[in-house]
Amino acid sequence: MKTFTRLFAAACLLLAAPLALAWGGLGHRMVGEIAQRHLTPAARAQVDALLAGEPDPSLGGIASWADAMRNDDPERFKRTSSWHYIKTTAECGYAPERDCPDGNCVVAQIQRQATLLGDRSQPLAARRDALKFLVHFVGDVHQPFHASNRDDKGGNGFQISLTTDIPPEAYARKNYVDGVMGTNLHSVWDYYILASRKLDADAYSALLDDGLPWPTPAKAIAPADAPAWAGESCRLIDARQLYPAQHKLDIGYLQAQRPLAEQRVRQAAYRLAALLNETLTD
Repeated sequence: MKTFTRLFAAACLLLAAPLALAWGGLGHRMVGEIAQRHLTPAARAQVDALLAGEPDPSLGGIASWADAMRNDDPERFKRTSSWHYIKTTAECGYAPERDCPDGNCVVAQIQRQATLLGDRSQPLAARRDALKFLVHFVGDVHQPFHASNRDDKGGNGFQISLTTDIPPEAYARKNYVDGVMGTNLHSVWDYYILASRKLDADAYSALLDDGLPWPTPAKAIAPADAPAWAGESCRLIDARQLYPAQHKLDIGYLQAQRPLAEQRVRQAAYRLAALLNETLTD
């Protein structure tokens, strides 16, 4: 009876928890770290100049800035929170006038921030913020549940009871009871799948990058490709059956889905590097 009471209390607290954001600190940092490895000298020089003075002046170091605003600058985070995702159609298509008429979605913001970043007439601070947003949003759009066509807020409304020995992130520790985490499907993808590898960002980035072929695009990566990346994420939800048949999960689900999550992190990093190389080269 005592255990049931604790689990019920944790579930009630979960309902009041903030919506989970994509990839968490680990995934976003890996996207930035891997991308930085593949910058051209010209793009790297621009990144170094733009991030001079940052506590961690690297793409990995600023990759979670857009999420950190939740605590550091709540008003700005509130204004930009819808920039992290897009609600797509049943067919996973994208029409700006229908799906993002005000520009407040991840696809439109990838395009907007890339334009700001590439405009040398803009103030340094504006271009710095554009770089920070762009690094984050390219990561976001590759997380399948940030381009969902379901009506559950990208899996945030799909409750999960996860048996795990992985310590939860600080904000969620109150929901971890007797080795069972009260969470949601978005958070499973946000944090637990990648965390189940039990590597830090540097070692994990090396694992995903070292010795693996780096694909050569048939064409230059451009902001106009962002709708296609969102469409990929959306279609993966059904094609790879990312919604489990039940609401109780364990390490089996994490291990089964980890290759796809790692692939999406690597695709995000590759495309981010290509996009920055294109945008920051004279």
